[in-house]
Amino acid sequence: MAARPLPDDLAGLVEAIGDAVVVADPHGSITVWNPAAERIFGFAAAEALGRTLDLITPERHRRRHWDGYAKTMRTGVTRYGAETLRVPAIHKDGSQLSIAFTVGMVRDAADRVTGIVAVIRDETERWAEEKRLRQRVAELEAAPNGS
Repeated sequence: MAARPLPDDLAGLVEAIGDAVVVADPHGSITVWNPAAERIFGFAAAEALGRTLDLITPERHRRRHWDGYAKTMRTGVTRYGAETLRVPAIHKDGSQLSIAFTVGMVRDAADRVTGIVAVIRDETERWAEEKRLRQRVAELEAAPNGS
């Protein structure tokens, strides 16, 4: 499915938002990739549009991702509209990211599912800080009293 242009008012909003907005068609091909997605993942829109979500999905997670994606496309239902999903992702340079996102179903006028939209936030730094804090707490708890 070819990328569909967004109405001007919606396109302006998607361009301005600080979180990544990624829309994929029923086959998982990227049709919308905003500037925040470029910043977070390192791929220019021209590099991402038309490619599948494998572009940012770590190889070890792809099977689970595609199984869930297929089920969502088949049923038109996702639990991640209200529940934030936290997963690893890949940056263009190959580095690992930690992202959090919610998704919504994209439907046409006849209520047929035409894709899925994800609003994604990079939480790599927050996740690393939480990991450092958990390690520090574990060290303190393991230390003998008075040390």
